[in-house]
Amino acid sequence: MSSTVAHYEPVTCRSLLHRIDVSYLPFRWDINPYRGCAHSCVYCFARYSHEYLGLDAGVDFEQHIRVKTNAAEVLRGELTRPRWRREMVHIGGVCDPYQPAEAQYRITRGLLEVLAEHGNPVTLGTKGALIARDADVLGDLAQRTHVSVLFSIATLDTELARKLEPHASPPARRLEAMATLAAAGVVVGVLLMPILPHLTDSDESLNAVICAVRDHGARFVIPGVLGLRRSARERFMPFFRREFPALAPAYDRLYSRSATPPRDVSRPLYARAVDLCHRAGVATDYAFPMPLEEPQQLTLDL
Repeated sequence: MSSTVAHYEPVTCRSLLHRIDVSYLPFRWDINPYRGCAHSCVYCFARYSHEYLGLDAGVDFEQHIRVKTNAAEVLRGELTRPRWRREMVHIGGVCDPYQPAEAQYRITRGLLEVLAEHGNPVTLGTKGALIARDADVLGDLAQRTHVSVLFSIATLDTELARKLEPHASPPARRLEAMATLAAAGVVVGVLLMPILPHLTDSDESLNAVICAVRDHGARFVIPGVLGLRRSARERFMPFFRREFPALAPAYDRLYSRSATPPRDVSRPLYARAVDLCHRAGVATDYAFPMPLEEPQQLTLDL
């Protein structure tokens, strides 16, 4: 765990909406109000994104955070373009929009206020309980269009979460934030990710998360097994060997040839998580109305 305070670098941007074409995602536009993330999750897939800035995917990603100070102004201009069709916008593809910087800079809050001005649908992903602060604007927008928040929760074990996600909000605080948003009329779901083989993949661990999020207002849960692309692997494996030496040989075998475990491991694990969700009465796919388009469904098939 890093003890160094993050350095925030204010920057301006010329564009904000980033088009992505990934078939299983139910949105085509992404916004990142920050670059880098001080939550410092050891498995974070988004670490690679810092390499495009000429920075490293390890310490720099966690401690050198770029803050897009003019983001709201740029977004307002993009949403007023004649060709914009009020499509679903996702906030936080390669950063957490409610990481610690947001308490000071309020960039995400500003983006939500602009989206509310235009009645534009939005979905966000976060591990930050700070999002409960914005229940007012999210709830107001939810009365007019689709608003959803996807909380990432891998475990309810506070100590384990602190090791894996050292500066993210504790799981219990995320649950409280979920309940606050659900009460405000926001669609709330959970990414049960990453499921770590041999560590958080027991029925007891999975079911604890599933039942807790259901009881705090989650309408769906989408499981996903740990993936380790190169940048994440370089950070994760030394950490894992140090913290869980007895499991390290198993992980070396699981991730020796690919960023994901062999399918004969990942598919049964995914299927078991889905079955536990269904037994708990929780959906494992997510369909919502896309403005001016046909509804789409998100189902991750590992």
